[in-house]
Amino acid sequence: MNQETNKTARISIVAPLYNEKDNVEPLVERIVNAMKMADQAWELILVDDGSSDGTTEQLKQTANQYGDYVRVVELARNFKQTAAMQAGIDAARGDVIVTLDGDLQNDPSDIPRMVKRLLTENLDLVAGWRQNRKDGYWLRKFPSKIANKLIARMTGVVLNDYGCSLKVFRASVIKQVRLYGEMHRFIPAWLVTVTSSRRIAEEVVQHHPRIHGESKYGISRTFRVLLDLFFVYFFMKFRARPGHFFGGTGLMLLALGGAIFTYLCGLKFIFSEDIGGRPLLTTSFFLMIAGFQMITTGILAEVLVRVMFESGQNKSYVVRNLPEVSDEMGWKK
Repeated sequence: MNQETNKTARISIVAPLYNEKDNVEPLVERIVNAMKMADQAWELILVDDGSSDGTTEQLKQTANQYGDYVRVVELARNFKQTAAMQAGIDAARGDVIVTLDGDLQNDPSDIPRMVKRLLTENLDLVAGWRQNRKDGYWLRKFPSKIANKLIARMTGVVLNDYGCSLKVFRASVIKQVRLYGEMHRFIPAWLVTVTSSRRIAEEVVQHHPRIHGESKYGISRTFRVLLDLFFVYFFMKFRARPGHFFGGTGLMLLALGGAIFTYLCGLKFIFSEDIGGRPLLTTSFFLMIAGFQMITTGILAEVLVRVMFESGQNKSYVVRNLPEVSDEMGWKK
């Protein structure tokens, strides 16, 4: 991109919050101060993910202190971080979309530098790397290190810090990806389904210890990450051809069961041996049944994939209150 395009690109900053009442005002203040260094027009979208501690009221009160470039998207209940992030991305109008946590651990002062790199180097994603992370080792850092290596190995997208929420996206690319479940930590891997890994870069960012509120994550999330990782791997490899995965597995089971059954038939009809009480007979029967079921599942999956590609996209959240704003209003310059 040339310099003129860099200056005219608009920035949307998305910050999901859940029970972060004491962090709302300092978060908005830090973002506003940080964006004074930016050349582009920008907006801030604060997504309240069904908070129950007064965060909703604090968000509205704080937003009223600024102009209409600060908007609050209020979700009907707690849909979790991934859905809240997707709600903010859907509401964003900028050419560049920035995501960060609402707990003040990400530093908004890193945003202008990351946006500049995205535009200057013509990238689709600049992901934050918390090189000096201010979290506990055994409950946060150690599981993250293992997860980062495992994700990189299985997806082929090598990053040092998949879990950092501070990311800068090209809007035209991230809006092609729909986020569900707990998939926000796998966004770089999802992006590879619509762009090249060469257009993804990593930038060292600051990280601060949590001052207010409590962390929403524990060691239990490690198991959810593993389950999501298997889904991501399947989706990346077999998204458009799930029949190959289920059908291939089914054919192997069917072939194994058929081979065992053929062997038993040989014993019965050639050597006149009794096979009725042999465990192999039951094994071959269930292997062939499982094989047929996997092949049938593959056929159904192919049908569902075609329905998914041809139908509209369903949203993973419900908005209670979305402020109306035109395309020209609500930008801070």
